[in-house]
Amino acid sequence: MDLDALRSRRRGEWDRLDELSRSRDLSGADVDELVVRYRAASADLSDIKTSAGRTQLGDSLSVTIARARHRLTGAGENVARQVPRFFALQLPAALYRLRWTTLALAIATIGIAALAALWISSDPALIATLGSKAQLQQYAENDFTDYYEPGAAFAGQVWTNNAWIAAQCVMFGVTGIFPVYVIMSNAINLGVAGAVMLAFDRGDVMILSLLPHGLLELTSIFVAAAAGLHVFWAWVAPGRRTRGESLASAGRALATTVIGLILSLALSGLVEGFVTGQPWPPAVKITIGALALAIFLFYMLVVGRWATRRGETGDLTEYEAGTPTLYAG
Repeated sequence: MDLDALRSRRRGEWDRLDELSRSRDLSGADVDELVVRYRAASADLSDIKTSAGRTQLGDSLSVTIARARHRLTGAGENVARQVPRFFALQLPAALYRLRWTTLALAIATIGIAALAALWISSDPALIATLGSKAQLQQYAENDFTDYYEPGAAFAGQVWTNNAWIAAQCVMFGVTGIFPVYVIMSNAINLGVAGAVMLAFDRGDVMILSLLPHGLLELTSIFVAAAAGLHVFWAWVAPGRRTRGESLASAGRALATTVIGLILSLALSGLVEGFVTGQPWPPAVKITIGALALAIFLFYMLVVGRWATRRGETGDLTEYEAGTPTLYAG
């Protein structure tokens, strides 16, 4: 192949392709022309590489074709637009989808914890299996409340611990077992702690100590477990989609949820680190905790409902995730 002759014959077409690729405003006819010239240039590049291998002309044409391909397929959305859309639509919609599962897990946890606390505290023999009387009394009267030390270090420790629990629900949610295990373990631990506190008439102290931060902290854990169970259900019952497509969609929505949980657990960690251990009136501390929960629930239920009505699911947009498979019916 005579590359000089090809360059001379095609230069006008390649220059026009480059001009269209750089243009910011294309009409319908311009787009059609861009597609035609892109295909023709691709064929020319294939001929050049087949006959002459890698050449300066081929490299130059490759750059022009790459620019045209980028112009046809589009560029990623501006970050300045992505961030507001994520927090205003995608994240609340992802949380809203989990509302009923979250509520079911909350009811189950409260029920199991209450039953375990009442059952164990009513039987001295069961209380005795938890430790000596001196140890349990020390826990009820001092250790339980002394745990909450005000400060940034404690807040960071709490956030890390809770984030790890939530991450496990997310990572192993597809098994369907681990989220249930986390919820059951959490409920039983609460029940055992409650039994010890009740045995020494300190049940009110436990409730007043847990409510400020526990309202949002436990809700976040319930959401994490709910998200994990939704991934499991997407695998078990994919509907008309393949299991891979169903899992991919649920997994993308789960990744969105994780960011929300990081923020909500950070807020609950701040409450636990800077509010729970303070010598303030219980009503003040509980009000702060309730306000933190109210902000989260408003975002999850009210903003989430609004986002869902606008067609959001918590998944990526079609451009970000790829064109979905269409089904009849």
